[in-house]
Amino acid sequence: MKKYRCKVCGLIYDPAIGDPASNIPPNTPFEDIPNTWHCPICGVTKDDFVEIE
Repeated sequence: MKKYRCKVCGLIYDPAIGDPASNIPPNTPFEDIPNTWHCPICGVTKDDFVEIE
């Protein structure tokens, strides 16, 4: 699964880990995260994340 980086704070969303603090379980692809999800560090939306290699 692809990882994504926040353009504002640099947080890496790793689907293997998910975001347990936001009730996003491990193995959740970025595309399957609800659009209401925000970066847990800086609060921006999914639109501010870019795919990384």
